[in-house]
Amino acid sequence: MGRAFTARRRPGGPWDGGVGRRPRDGHGPERRLLVRARRRLTVQVAAAVSAVLAAVGVLVLCFMTHGQDEAARRDLAAAARHSPVAYPPPCVWLFERAAGWELASPGAPAGLPVRAELDRVAAGGEPRVTRAEAAGREYLVRTERRGGQVVQAVMDLYYPAAERARLLRTLALAEGAGLLAALLIGQVVSRRAIAPLGEALARQRRFAADLSHELRTPLTRLNTRAQLLARKIRGGGDPILLLDEVDQLVTGSGQLGEVVEDLLRSARFQQLDRPFAPVDLAALAAEQVVAEGARAQAAGVVIELRRDDGDRHHVVRGVRSALRRVIAALLDNALGHTAPGGHIWVTLAARGGAVELTVRDDGAGLDPADAERLFTPFVGGGFGLGLALVREVVAGHGGTVTADGRPGGGAAFTLRLPAVLPAVDAAPEPARPEKEPA
Repeated sequence: MGRAFTARRRPGGPWDGGVGRRPRDGHGPERRLLVRARRRLTVQVAAAVSAVLAAVGVLVLCFMTHGQDEAARRDLAAAARHSPVAYPPPCVWLFERAAGWELASPGAPAGLPVRAELDRVAAGGEPRVTRAEAAGREYLVRTERRGGQVVQAVMDLYYPAAERARLLRTLALAEGAGLLAALLIGQVVSRRAIAPLGEALARQRRFAADLSHELRTPLTRLNTRAQLLARKIRGGGDPILLLDEVDQLVTGSGQLGEVVEDLLRSARFQQLDRPFAPVDLAALAAEQVVAEGARAQAAGVVIELRRDDGDRHHVVRGVRSALRRVIAALLDNALGHTAPGGHIWVTLAARGGAVELTVRDDGAGLDPADAERLFTPFVGGGFGLGLALVREVVAGHGGTVTADGRPGGGAAFTLRLPAVLPAVDAAPEPARPEKEPA
């Protein structure tokens, strides 16, 4: 199995991992989809946070501008009504016009007062507030009557404008910092939001890979047996032998139905809800040796079933269909790496309260240093599921599976499962026909 799942290329065909086929860039589109979704969500979160910060900044600026304008108008009105021309408030200058003379506050800017406003109010106009520009600066101007004179109060708007500029710079820095924080928050939020989608895609990939692996062996077995049966029919074979071949086809189709049923229930063995029951591992192994007989014959390989301890008890507790697929996968692996004229031995033994089943061949072998690594899914460049699924099923039964061998000297895969003691447990479940005859 381990060596069976190293990648190899068939002429004119896709990469084949020995059990399931999988294109080299199979995860690329899905990964790009997730990355695009995360980026889009990150941008959306960052845009939303930035829009909120910008809206808050605009509101703050509007409130500040309105407050400055209201305060300036109040201060200017108070200065025009009550302040002496010689001692105006800070940043305010007063101009006073009477018949034949005009006074100005010390240090009044050049270009002021606004005489057109003085003339208008002197001619009987109402108090008026305007904006004026002189010597490159903007001023707020209020002109009204005070007693028998016309008074004009002028306020420099440079400092309120400077305060607004500082606020704008502060808001810009806050917006930039908020944007960076929004991007980080968006990354976290997007990863958490997309995680369920990633998990769903991973489960979908796993189900597709498991489906490819689980269906390959029974379909290959049925195809081989059907071809042999067709040749025997055309050659006028013995009807009794033909009936036996048909029975094997019926049995194989029933086992294929079990595989499909399990896969539809769950892509992972641990999630199956089938109850455990006593299973005779020796009978199950014998059944699989017979089932693989046609393929072995076509490949020129001999499969032998041995019991090192005679007819001793080889009963374990588990799911019959799952254990059948484990043995089928080990035999499929051995057949794939045994040359014509080779041998495969399926050996059963009861040792120390456990049942051991070993599938040994004299084929291509494996490097013992890679034995444990071979139980990782998609080893050897990202291909192959068989050993990982075998270990998953065996672990679910409370057992272990190990690999041993040497390059060019064959390989052996041994699974060890807790035995059911005959004095404690009931007799093993009898072998049932996989499909009732019509």
